[in-house]
Amino acid sequence: MARKVFGAAMDTRPLAVPAYRRLLAGQGLSYIGTAITTVAVPLEVYHLTHSSLYVGLTGLVGLVPLVIFGLYGGAVADRVDRRHLYLAASAMTWLVTVGLFAQALLEAGSVGLLLVLVAAQSAAFAVSSAARGAIIPRVVPRELVSAANTLSQTAGNLGQVAGPLIAGALVALPHGYAVCYGLDALLFAALLYAAVRLPPITVQGDISTSSGVRMVWEGLRFIASHPVLWMSFALDIAAMVLAMPTALFPEAAATRFHGGAGLLYSAIAIGAIAAAVFSGWIGKVRRQGVALTGAVAVWAIAVAAAGLTRTLWIAVALLMCAGAADLVSAVYRQTMLQTYAPDEMRGRMQGVFTVVVAGGPRLGDLRAGAMASGAGLTLAWSGAALVCLVLVVVAALTVRAFWNYTTPAPHRTGALQPATD
Repeated sequence: MARKVFGAAMDTRPLAVPAYRRLLAGQGLSYIGTAITTVAVPLEVYHLTHSSLYVGLTGLVGLVPLVIFGLYGGAVADRVDRRHLYLAASAMTWLVTVGLFAQALLEAGSVGLLLVLVAAQSAAFAVSSAARGAIIPRVVPRELVSAANTLSQTAGNLGQVAGPLIAGALVALPHGYAVCYGLDALLFAALLYAAVRLPPITVQGDISTSSGVRMVWEGLRFIASHPVLWMSFALDIAAMVLAMPTALFPEAAATRFHGGAGLLYSAIAIGAIAAAVFSGWIGKVRRQGVALTGAVAVWAIAVAAAGLTRTLWIAVALLMCAGAADLVSAVYRQTMLQTYAPDEMRGRMQGVFTVVVAGGPRLGDLRAGAMASGAGLTLAWSGAALVCLVLVVVAALTVRAFWNYTTPAPHRTGALQPATD
């Protein structure tokens, strides 16, 4: 009925590919577990130290290995069988989660140990993300890459909604932190199974014989020489650094809306999930440069409007609109990156993508917090988002190669057969 009425129901054709179906199921469960741990770690750190400074350090400690191993892991993914790399990095992530479970169960009470484990987990996550992003366009046909990315983004958003709710309930139990990490490890086992069942995915094209550092440099130089790629990264950085309001939600809930912090935090993810239900049209758009620009512009406008209202439900509704636009933006950015670059460069492209996607919001939180303390909540929230809007539109119109970018006609080159099992 949705397809008849809207003509845009979610495209589920990638689920016909067994390897992708298992990968999505494993990712979906692991996203929930990861979100649980993401909430449990800062809560445990605060429980041990009663210091927001130490809580802030968890983000900083995770950022450095994310950048280093995201870039280097992407280079490795362009040299080895990506299935093996993905499995190894995922196994390391699982082992670190087991370490978090053990230290909580034994009540080690060491903040230093927690920070070390967070850094190790961030490094393993960066490598696995770079490998996974390079795997998807090889598992599904090219014309289904947008649909596959939409399904993956939706699974991630579901995890962002469910994970914090589960974590909030579990930490109140006896040995609550251990229960959180144990559940994360259990759910993550599904991703390990999916990785084991992947077919071999060797690099197609000429494999670089350069050193790892030189391969990273080659990847960055490749991005710099192609406006379609560096503009997609630039738009995301602008959106996350200038128009990501999450660091301002506690102050807004306390001083403006007098409650509703949970609604503010969940609104963006809920909006993205709602948009995914009617996302079938995304893969049909060929002017992806224009579409990506429009999605980021809608994100900035909705965020700016949410920062100006004094009514909670209006702010939540606007943030849901922003989340819907963010889903469209994320799908186009990932799809452009996966289909524009040749296979022998995809690992490095995904490494940079991981750094930008995971690092941008952290820089945005720093920008928003510092700006709010000096210039006030409204300027830090809405003023910066409007600056983002202007920069994005002007930049996109100026870089004509990006603005005029049209995705190639669908073909199946470089993809495994859908029946691969």
